[in-house]
This record gives sequence, C-alpha cells and structure tokens, in this order.
Amino acid sequence: MISNVAQGVQSFTSNAFLVDGERTVLVDAGAGFDVVSAIRDRTDALDAVVLTHTHPDHVGNLSDAVAAFDAPVYGFDVEQQGVERELGDEETIRLGDHEYVALHTPGHKDDHLCLYAADPGILFAGDLIFQNGGFGRTDLDEGDREALIRSIDRVRERVGPDLRALHAGHGPSIENEPYSHVELAGEMARQR
Repeated sequence: MISNVAQGVQSFTSNAFLVDGERTVLVDAGAGFDVVSAIRDRTDALDAVVLTHTHPDHVGNLSDAVAAFDAPVYGFDVEQQGVERELGDEETIRLGDHEYVALHTPGHKDDHLCLYAADPGILFAGDLIFQNGGFGRTDLDEGDREALIRSIDRVRERVGPDLRALHAGHGPSIENEPYSHVELAGEMARQR
C-alpha cells in the first residue's frame, strides 16, 4: 500500500510516500510538517528512507524521520547531506513488496532518481514528471533543460504504456493513463 503522508499539508513541501509491505520505506521526507506523527499514524517502524533528490522541500523532515525510526537513508549521491547509502543508476531496492530499479534522471537536480517497479507498473517520478505534462524546474542550480528532456525520454522508454501509477513529487498521483502524462511531459519540456 502506498500513502502520501504529506496529503493535506498546507506548508511548502514535497509529497512523502509511505510504501507499506514486506519492507516499509518512505520515499522523500517532505518539509515543514510533523512527518514522524504522520508515519506513526500508519506504522510503528520504518525500514528505510529513499530520496528522489535532495532539494530542501524533499529533505526538510529527513533528520526527524531518521532520529525517530533510525532508518538508513538511500540516495544517488552520498556527498549530499543526509544521504548515507548510495543508490546507483540501475540498482534495485525493495519498497514495500516490490523491487524497484533506480533510474538516474538529472535535469532538475544532478542527484535526481526515479524509482520504477515493472511488475506492479509503479513509478515514483520525483520532480521529473508531474500531472498533465508538468515537469521539473530547470532554472535552479544544477537545472539543465536538455538533460531533463533526456531523462524524461529515458523514463518514457523504460516504463511503457502499461504503466499503472505515477507518484509525483508534487501534486496528485496519477492512476488514470499515467503513461500519457509521461509522454506529454516530454512534449511540453521541448517547448521553449
């Protein structure tokens, strides 16, 4: 089961997805709300935190989650504050009951990862792809529009039309034809 523990939060935060199952994992920690209580409302233990990237809105609550649950933190770049264990491109990690492959997808930020599980058809897209063709900003440090387009194309080729759910870093999760939103993001990112 996947739930957004940041649902309804009014402060500036990313989504923070709790993936329950064999291995309970938090995908992104969000910022500016009591993530520990939000997690404890759903489970007593947290096996790991996986970061799509280390922008402040995704990691603001990280130290609280780690302190409360003593969970290791996985991310692409162990040089980034808070990241303890490297999750490299094409490496797999268990979230809930499924194996996800980490896809290095720079363009919004150099350490950006998407997480994809082919069997259930689930994609955690971080700030790469949003609903209705939205895509991550490229006007911040480490932003690069051409790299972002390549990353969206890589994800589009990897996931395919049988994608069942896309969980974005901001906005709603998409369970109705999510692949079309991936395709549209690629088109929109190419427009100047």
